[in-house]
Amino acid sequence: MYAIRQHAFGAPDKLVYEEVDTPSPGPGEVRLAVTAAGVHLMDTVLRAGREMGMALPRLPMTPGREAAGIVEAVGTEVDAAWLGARVVAYLGHERNGGYATHAVTSADSLHRVPDGLDDDAAVTMIGTGRTAVGVLEQAALSSEDVVVVTAAAGGLGTLLVQAARRAGAVVVGLSGSRRKLDVVLEQGADGAVDYTLPGWEERLDEALGGEPSTVVLDGVGGRLGRAAAESLGEGGRHLYFGWASDEGRFTSFSPQELEQYGITSRLAVGPALFGLPGGVRGLEETALRWAADGRFSPVVQSFPLARAAQAHHALETRATIGKVVLRPGTDGRP
Repeated sequence: MYAIRQHAFGAPDKLVYEEVDTPSPGPGEVRLAVTAAGVHLMDTVLRAGREMGMALPRLPMTPGREAAGIVEAVGTEVDAAWLGARVVAYLGHERNGGYATHAVTSADSLHRVPDGLDDDAAVTMIGTGRTAVGVLEQAALSSEDVVVVTAAAGGLGTLLVQAARRAGAVVVGLSGSRRKLDVVLEQGADGAVDYTLPGWEERLDEALGGEPSTVVLDGVGGRLGRAAAESLGEGGRHLYFGWASDEGRFTSFSPQELEQYGITSRLAVGPALFGLPGGVRGLEETALRWAADGRFSPVVQSFPLARAAQAHHALETRATIGKVVLRPGTDGRP
């Protein structure tokens, strides 16, 4: 089989396409013939050797925590009915292994892919989609809301824009290029603002019609996230869940600032996310169901598996749109 291997921490070129032994599933495990592997911003952080609240993986290793594919082998204690099934799974924070033509995971992590849902969409739902569902449950959007979404052309941002629009809210997305603004508007946003241009805060105010926002969904953090959050009026809700900014930190407010501005601010990932009723698996099931019935329409940018380094570089330089997915067997290599 072929896999992306990382033997040292560093730049994207540390990701190398290699031939390796095909793994065998152990008790309670299955082996997938991988058809799509999700790429997450945290993958790039760990590849570079930055902990960011998570322990660094032991090297050498194969990255990738999200995989869709066909079950081609089962270990002991696994129902043989899984053989041949189209499935998607979150492999786990520590196990990884998704950037490969084959991957082993626990049978307990499997979800059957709903009919009519392609593998790219399924793998988007298992990580990014479940986060979107959890954030939305906490945000409780309504038609009375005016919502600002940062990184609105990303995999998570596009789903949040779609959901805000479906809730009947007014939604304005922040992104960093003309093409990305077009994508944000295509997802149903009422307005889109390029945060890379001078004076973007004034353009955001114009897009909001001079009125304050009621909800800010922030996956960027840093100065940009802070400026977006300052669009909130009294009673506004700030939910933060990412740190894609160059500063690499969440947007936060002191208790004194929250009282002064009359807003609430909460971290919507971690315990707040996974402690929701139904837990992680419930979030995954809901995300897959929403994608199958059209409530979520994932935006995906794919790369051949062998070009994982290119995918990481594009993600880090904000050159991607939507969810980044690797596809084994799409580049003519074995």
